[in-house]
Amino acid sequence: MSNLASGAAQDPSWTRRGFLFSAAALAAAPVLIAADPAVAARELPDFPEGVDLYRSAYRNWVGEITADGLWACAPAGPDQVIAVVNWAWRHGWRVRARGSAHGWSPLTITAGTESDAPVLLVDTARHLTGLSLDSASAVRAGTGVTLEALLTYLEEHGLGVTAAPAPGDLTLGGALAVDAHGTAVPAQGEQPLPGHTYGSLSNLVLSLTAVVWDEEAAAYVLRTYGRDEADCAALLTHLGRALVTEVVLRVGANVNLRCVSRTDIPAAELFAAPGTDGRTLASHLDRSGRVEAIWFAFTEFPWLKVWSVSPTRPLTSRRVSTPYNYPFSDSVPTVVADLVGRMASEAAWYLAPVLGNAQFDAAALGLVATLSADIWGPSKNTLLYLRPTTLRINANGYAVLTTRAQVQRVVAEFTSFYRERLSAYAALGRFPVNGSVEIRVTGLDDPADAELDGARAPLLSALRQSETHPEWDTAVWLDVLTLPGTPHAEAFLRELEQFLLRTYDGEHALTRVEWSKGWAYTDEAVWSDEEVLGTAIPASFGEAVWGRAAGVLDRLDPHRVFGNGFLDRLLR
Repeated sequence: MSNLASGAAQDPSWTRRGFLFSAAALAAAPVLIAADPAVAARELPDFPEGVDLYRSAYRNWVGEITADGLWACAPAGPDQVIAVVNWAWRHGWRVRARGSAHGWSPLTITAGTESDAPVLLVDTARHLTGLSLDSASAVRAGTGVTLEALLTYLEEHGLGVTAAPAPGDLTLGGALAVDAHGTAVPAQGEQPLPGHTYGSLSNLVLSLTAVVWDEEAAAYVLRTYGRDEADCAALLTHLGRALVTEVVLRVGANVNLRCVSRTDIPAAELFAAPGTDGRTLASHLDRSGRVEAIWFAFTEFPWLKVWSVSPTRPLTSRRVSTPYNYPFSDSVPTVVADLVGRMASEAAWYLAPVLGNAQFDAAALGLVATLSADIWGPSKNTLLYLRPTTLRINANGYAVLTTRAQVQRVVAEFTSFYRERLSAYAALGRFPVNGSVEIRVTGLDDPADAELDGARAPLLSALRQSETHPEWDTAVWLDVLTLPGTPHAEAFLRELEQFLLRTYDGEHALTRVEWSKGWAYTDEAVWSDEEVLGTAIPASFGEAVWGRAAGVLDRLDPHRVFGNGFLDRLLR
């Protein structure tokens, strides 16, 4: 059980809404405590002068990976970053870059990290936030800039991206480290625009500047890598085994997007077997290319979002000039908050079907009440829709690589298995899922999208094209969300994971993990199954590719300054 859930159960003074918003507060912007000079001199001798140094707690998105009182700093620029990293190397410390901490997996720090551990957080979002245009189709950005700030800047210059993650608070560096993605494939007849990609944000990188070991200088230095350099391929999605300070991204002309939400299509129809007539997910993909399905647990009607390129405002659409247009999702309704609090404080997990229906009702009614069922505007304003005030909830994540023609098959098979297992658990009085299933569809990382001769594909991106199946051109992203501390969740999610690995094993489709979320489940824990960590994940990329990536990252950081115990296991 999570610290949050156990605390709620033990302390009757916690209100139901208090539980919900305490969870959000724990993962919000960290509290910074100025360093006592005498203590700093004793614990961090010879620390670089002029670098802002302080104590800070670390909390991941759901507050399940936490650490109190770690040393942290905010370098004012790349030169201070270098000074900090070389100090850490000389003194046997590890450096962990921190952006918004909007993630689940232990790629930054691991659970149980003590306050006196030789771990130094480097906050990128305070100063590494520069933005400038290198050309009419390239933007230079510090890795601490948020996606909202980046997309706003691009919009002001008539530029944009095809797809992006929904949370605008993600830092660019964090997003690139885990090949962050949105949801988009070409609609029927749609011609890709120059400067755009249907793959991950990592596929837009033209060059990056990273902190790497220089054998001749016997020190860590800044080095800029072009996308056409072999070592760059490992840095494009580095999982936290590197520190990138700046990138140049290929970008293209901005477009206006219409986003229509529907809650009237039954799951049985939307996720039907391939070849079935009706309003299937694949039929919406063919028409618009951009879909997202959110299927709340124990409900029959998913919340379906469909984006389409629309140069002019459709008559029925509401123009939006800012992002985050679903306030009912960002400010959790009282009925939902009360149910969440009761489930945690009273161990009333049997209320999962009630919570699922309450979340669906909040969405369906909220879309009408806020006039947000049909919105239109510059791409940023429909792509970004999730604020940090939303319900903090655990998520697993996988990408299934396949052909465009097989998308409906993957969706149908997965949702059928999920529904059957959820019903089987419920029949035993077990309710392992109280959030939702989320489904998105993207293209893969085609290096040609960078429009740079010799551009390399990201080695560790889940969207890396298969060398043995070049016909695979699409990824189906599958996430299952549930509250922290939910009983039987790990066992249930392990069943789903094993189904995916078994069913999409590289023959007609292939499962890869979504780096920022939950995977490698045992019956009791996440990120713990040694066979998945040591065999299935490397095999999903190919042993040669996996070994090449790990080798490059080791060579660029032979002292493992950038890493932690979990990454040491994963990239061994």
